[in-house]
Amino acid sequence: MIAVKVRKFGNSLGVVLPKEVVNRLQTGDGQPLFLIETPDGYRLTPYDPAFEEKMAKAEDIIRRYRNALHELAK
Repeated sequence: MIAVKVRKFGNSLGVVLPKEVVNRLQTGDGQPLFLIETPDGYRLTPYDPAFEEKMAKAEDIIRRYRNALHELAK
């Protein structure tokens, strides 16, 4: 567990992530992070959950129409 403090930044509140956390998240200055509410609390991730849902739908379509897509690719 890594503890962080909420601090005031201008008119906003924020947290400073330690270098170790930034490295684990494979993120950097200006990169988006997503705070996702879960039944157990919150999860911080660099992966966009909306994109993940779209990819799951695309994979389903590709699986269902595999033969048609194969023919169209010729």
